Amino acid sequence: MEKEVIIDLTDVSKSFDGEMVLDHINLKIHDKEFVTLLGPSGCGKTTTLRIIGGFESPDTGDVCFDGKSVKDVPPHKRSVNTVFQKYALFPHLNVFENVAFGLRLKKTPEDEIRTRVKEMLSMVNLKGFERRRVSTLSGGQQQRVAIARALINEPEVLLLDEPLGALDLKLRKDMQNELKKIQKATGITFIYVTHDQEEALSMSDVVVVMANGQIQQIGSPTDIYNEPENAFVADFIGESNIVDGIMLDDYKVRFSGHTFECVDAGFGKNQKVDVVVRPEDVDVVAVDKGMLQGTVTSVTFKGVHWEIIVDIGGFKWMIQTTDFVAEGAHIGLFIEPEAIHIMHKSEFSGMYGDYSSFSDELELLSDPTEPGEEDEEE
Repeated sequence: MEKEVIIDLTDVSKSFDGEMVLDHINLKIHDKEFVTLLGPSGCGKTTTLRIIGGFESPDTGDVCFDGKSVKDVPPHKRSVNTVFQKYALFPHLNVFENVAFGLRLKKTPEDEIRTRVKEMLSMVNLKGFERRRVSTLSGGQQQRVAIARALINEPEVLLLDEPLGALDLKLRKDMQNELKKIQKATGITFIYVTHDQEEALSMSDVVVVMANGQIQQIGSPTDIYNEPENAFVADFIGESNIVDGIMLDDYKVRFSGHTFECVDAGFGKNQKVDVVVRPEDVDVVAVDKGMLQGTVTSVTFKGVHWEIIVDIGGFKWMIQTTDFVAEGAHIGLFIEPEAIHIMHKSEFSGMYGDYSSFSDELELLSDPTEPGEEDEEE
């Protein structure tokens, strides 16, 4: 049964200082879903969230909640609550009073406040913390208080703007599991902003991938990973080898000097395409058994697997294998038809998928903003 559409963004655009941050986006969000807006800094994801929350107004287009336009409705009159990265807790109030704050504004009876705060603190694993001052809590505990404070008002929609950005990796993983559990338990629609692909894939029902102020793809985590629509999505979600190919016929593609069977059809005969092969889907074999041959230029141990970079005719492929391969070795590569994904050429073609200059350090250096810091908000 189709879930009902709770939020509908139609043809929404937004500019700051003459620079287009959102470019005519259309997005439907369904009831009780965990939806993640995913993309690099400055792609428009935080602005989208702020427009849904009523903190920004679109230049063009409309925002509807339950079929009614809320374009001119202020944030406090929308049935949404927001959890920001910086928590915004009241330092002079203890945990109980921070969580109870929204109910006190509504003049809720004291007995009900006590019961509901207790339930909420139990849900976010802070039972027994009622009297603690928030300034004495760890970052993860403060985050839980902020979530409890937002949820106690029973909003239809909870907006979360990079809420785990300030936490260390172990705590982030724990909180990802907690948030998913809380969303399922409450049935509240969560709209979550992050630039962390793993976070998006592990938590969401629906992922909205954004770049350059536009939505590049909407789908389930498995769809987005296995069936990326263009080179940007393929590269942004996990690692991908993306090479130029020619679709010779249905189920037949030529790339890297070899003709491969594949499972894609419906492209034009001899149409130029982008071909994606995930690093974990390539088998390392003896040279004479390989469809492609190449020389290993670097080897990195990753714990579960080895990550090797292989030079195939001047194009550097990344392969993830559980078998050790020495640097300088000449190897064969075997690729099953199911491991080959064909995409139409796009504005992102040729920009991604070659690991000539790859290193983890470069990945970190390529994003100059701190986690959670959006260029568009400055």
